[in-house]
Amino acid sequence: MFQIKPMDFKTSKFGFPYWTVILFFIFLIGCREERLPEINYTSSKDWPVSLGNKASSQYSTLDQINTRNVHELEVAWTFRTGDISEGKNTQIQCNPIIINGVLFATTPTQKAIALNASTGKSIWEFDPHKQFNLGVAVNRGVTFWQNGEDRRIFYTVGSFLFSLNADTGELVREFGNNGSVSLKAGLGDWAQNLFVISTSPGIIYKDKIIIGTRVSENNDAAPGYIRAFNAKTGEIDWIFHTIPRPGEFGYDTWPEDAYQRSGGANNWSGMSLDDSRGIVYVPTGSASFDFWGGNRLGDNLFANSIIALNAETGERVWHYQTIRHDMWDRDLPAPPNLVSVVHDGKRIDAVAQVTKTGRVFLLDRDRGEPLFPIEEIEVPPSDLVGEEAAQSQPLPTLPPPFSRQVFTEEVITDISPEATAYVKDKIKGLRYGHMFMPPSTEGTIIYPGFDGGAEWGGAAFDPNTGHLFVNANEMPWILTMVPTADLEGASLGKSAYIAHCVMCHGQDLKGDTAGDYPSLVGVEERYSKAEIQDILANGKGRMPGFQHVKKEQRDAIISFLLEESPTEASEDLHDKGMESNIASVPYTHTGYNRFFDEDGYPAVKPPWGTLTSIDLNKGEITWQVPLGEFEALTKKGIPKTGTENYGGPVVTDGGLVFIAASQDEYFRAFDKNTGEEIWKHKLPAGGYATPSTYAVNGIQYVVIAAGGGKMGTKSGDYYIAFKLKEQQ
Repeated sequence: MFQIKPMDFKTSKFGFPYWTVILFFIFLIGCREERLPEINYTSSKDWPVSLGNKASSQYSTLDQINTRNVHELEVAWTFRTGDISEGKNTQIQCNPIIINGVLFATTPTQKAIALNASTGKSIWEFDPHKQFNLGVAVNRGVTFWQNGEDRRIFYTVGSFLFSLNADTGELVREFGNNGSVSLKAGLGDWAQNLFVISTSPGIIYKDKIIIGTRVSENNDAAPGYIRAFNAKTGEIDWIFHTIPRPGEFGYDTWPEDAYQRSGGANNWSGMSLDDSRGIVYVPTGSASFDFWGGNRLGDNLFANSIIALNAETGERVWHYQTIRHDMWDRDLPAPPNLVSVVHDGKRIDAVAQVTKTGRVFLLDRDRGEPLFPIEEIEVPPSDLVGEEAAQSQPLPTLPPPFSRQVFTEEVITDISPEATAYVKDKIKGLRYGHMFMPPSTEGTIIYPGFDGGAEWGGAAFDPNTGHLFVNANEMPWILTMVPTADLEGASLGKSAYIAHCVMCHGQDLKGDTAGDYPSLVGVEERYSKAEIQDILANGKGRMPGFQHVKKEQRDAIISFLLEESPTEASEDLHDKGMESNIASVPYTHTGYNRFFDEDGYPAVKPPWGTLTSIDLNKGEITWQVPLGEFEALTKKGIPKTGTENYGGPVVTDGGLVFIAASQDEYFRAFDKNTGEEIWKHKLPAGGYATPSTYAVNGIQYVVIAAGGGKMGTKSGDYYIAFKLKEQQ
């Protein structure tokens, strides 16, 4: 026990009693910047890994907040990151981790932060842009690693993986090159000038951080190899070649030289890990170029696959390919849930993978064998030059799809006669009627769309019931291919724009139809020529830098945007430094275009966004409800439609499913047994992220990033935590 001794009352040389000096220093300590407490990283009340745990369950045992009292939730604290500008399209897609009362997350400009999880007060901030010249992309979380007293936070910005001291936020100089390693390491010399970043956090196995990457979806894509970096040193411990080399399994599913020139087949969505088995489960995306594969004929293993790898060595244990020779951008969009289900009276450890096609592949965790029968769906042939579609694609018979599968005239919107007539006129000449209708020059309706079905928010799994909860989009998109022969005689600027920019900003420069990508019409009124040059080279906001594109091309793009006189025609684009080598690919496309009616609502009948409960034991849908609302339509008497949505759910033992995600900017709680919406709170910006829940000092909190910026909604810089009113 603290005791006051007689000396404490003596007078110091400054004329003050010693006890007043002691109290003064105690006061200073109390007023200093909040410091990270001593950490015990084993609490069951934490959210220690992105998506809750290494199994990507998005589940918590906490039940203090439950169906009986959720209506009493109130804001516990709000933290503003302070790094957005008015009118700028920034986002926060981060699912924060919480360890022993400390929250670790990222900001719109990809700073890393640590907050007191019970008060929201800042503990430290790391700003990589003060030391590095980096572009900014979305970031969905950070990773924690500990070895004794050595505690680190790993996260990515641009093409670098950073290692930070978890207590101070300072770079760990012993890691890699003074605290960072290049995400291009191990990809080969030819990939060093190409676009390589990572949007999802890696996952820890022993002293390894295993991580995937996001690469271009055009013909200039780097390969999407999976790598394990040593968490202490930053050295590469192993590499798995998702585009196999000679002698490796799957090599015969590609052209012989594909490993020297093809890209994609990457893991951008994150991964799950079974520590006891020592297996990491890796979902991959399509091979590039996404919509024409005449130069990559074959099934293209290990694109669009769930790959089980030995986490110690990187060796393949098993794989299951969900799409063969992808032509529709059917990336596996989220980490698989590692689940335990009961089939035929036996409990089986399994992998549940949600897909953009609105299906769930349920596979045995040890062997990769489907637990429900798989049917083969015949694929219509492609009539694009040089293309050969796979003859069939696998689809699970159970569980049933959680989103509609095919665009037909029967699903055309009926919210008004005018909307119906507009869409019926719009589809004339387009191709539709099959979920695997190949891309075409006439235009093909992609449905389910490029963003699902399921998207990167993933699914939540309740181990008590065996139920999976997944949100989905019901948005058709229109894909139109353009023969590159049509570009002969075009200026280098126009050709370079189509090669590198049209996918986001459109052939007409007007951006995408939902406002996710801004219009470039009149760009000279917003930026000087020097500013545009800097943005193209180094990136800005969500746009990555294009330093892998030669300066001659970047300058030509600027001349095209500013309507300056073209210098010359692009007769030989390869000689002009077109790394995408568009001249060797017979097609490009007009960009990613959502299919709206004339008032900006989806071209199909509602619901346009859903939340679904699926019993994985029986392979049945137990309930499905709309997620989100357009209040203007509700006021007209139209039943709740749901909205397009991004970010995933969290399920708890309190009987709740928490999810934001919807375009109407609400954070909601649903009864997990019935699907009834029982609470909602209007956020200051859209919550396009997955929430986290945790407990500090016996109080349960739920936190959501409100970063907005998608679907034309305003941006925000908020982390907002909620608790029950009576919890003081």
